[in-house]
Amino acid sequence: MTFPETIQQFIEQEHLLDKGKRYLVALSGGADSVCLLRVLLLLGYQVEAVHCNFHLRGEESNRDEDYVKTLCKKHSIELHLIHFDTESYAKLHKVSLEMAARDLRYHYFEQLRQDIEADGICVAHHQDDCVETILMNLMRGTGIHGLTGIKVRNGKVLRPLLSVRRKNIIKWLEDIQQDYVTDSTNLKDDIVRNKVRLRLIPLLNEINGSVTNNILTTARRLQETARVYDNTISTCLERLILNNSIEISALMQEPSPESILFEWLSPMGFSSAVIEQVSISLEKAPAGSEWQSPTHQMTICRGRLIVEERRTEPPTLLIPETGNYAYESGKIRVNILEERHLDKQPHVACLDADTIHFPLTLRPVRQGDRFQPYGMNGSRLVSDYLTDCHLNIFEKRRTLVLSDAKGRILWLVGHRTAAPFCLTPKSQRTLFVEFCQQSSEQKD
Repeated sequence: MTFPETIQQFIEQEHLLDKGKRYLVALSGGADSVCLLRVLLLLGYQVEAVHCNFHLRGEESNRDEDYVKTLCKKHSIELHLIHFDTESYAKLHKVSLEMAARDLRYHYFEQLRQDIEADGICVAHHQDDCVETILMNLMRGTGIHGLTGIKVRNGKVLRPLLSVRRKNIIKWLEDIQQDYVTDSTNLKDDIVRNKVRLRLIPLLNEINGSVTNNILTTARRLQETARVYDNTISTCLERLILNNSIEISALMQEPSPESILFEWLSPMGFSSAVIEQVSISLEKAPAGSEWQSPTHQMTICRGRLIVEERRTEPPTLLIPETGNYAYESGKIRVNILEERHLDKQPHVACLDADTIHFPLTLRPVRQGDRFQPYGMNGSRLVSDYLTDCHLNIFEKRRTLVLSDAKGRILWLVGHRTAAPFCLTPKSQRTLFVEFCQQSSEQKD
């Protein structure tokens, strides 16, 4: 079977491309991307090229751009060209140059794909890239998916060359007398991927000449294993998760609680180290224990592991007089009625206006806050009252209190008014307070 026939067979097997649709080809000018462009043209696919100049290699970057322009003109291929200030982007976002280039590249590819209504973005990863990725993931520490290699399809990113080795690519380019450019940075073992490519893999080949094929074979087997694993985990999560929480006792009955935790929590930014710590301490960790990721927070409450998005602490709002006030999570209306008026809705407080002094303050609960709940004798810690209401630690932190000029808590918003300020048969004026919570949909 010829090289183009091998590629065509792989495309058909994976249902990657359709000759009636248009595709972008990421064209750097190197052997792999030039091969991809030429073989897709030969096979009759509709393609346009896209080249990114990252301005990281001085004159060599300009040389690559000139080469790509010449190649596309020779074969009458539409070329989309963009320039990036990669170093400034990396500094601004505090990422490596390699990561900056990747982010810029793929963001532009997707935007361009949508603009020209292309069906996919073809990139030139091959089997040797797949082996490098597996070894790098193995060295960093990875789960089962990290050992399955590079995906043939990742959203709209397509990889038609994953059925061939780098040496097959070079040989075919030689056969058709097609030149290409060489990125000099790929010849230096100064980054991890280059060290793996230039030093580790040659050493492994000395030990076992079939190491590349063996790694690829193992990756294919693990892909099948991963399908079984994903199906099992998905079934478990569907059964266990309720309102973004899991009952700990039920979780511990599963064959691998840590695997379930990993697949549930890692998409929310929790690191492998944190997930391992949670898994080990889960049965012994006390209620109220907390763990954080950059975007989410997790706690234990009443035997359940609860996760939610991290939020900033609610602000404090000073209310100098009656009126309508905007608040971060809603709005508050404060009026004085010249009569005794009672409204028992949970978002409304009706208080004796003559017992209260302005200005009022709407604020989050603080440690040590006390009040006398209506209908109860004596004062209680607000935190204890909220615990009895079955609120978890995050819900407690979002709970608001309304206090007066003397710092006395008038209302635990949405829960209970304070007894000393409630209306009595002798009350003549009503302080009417309504707090309307704003939903996340309304905020958006």
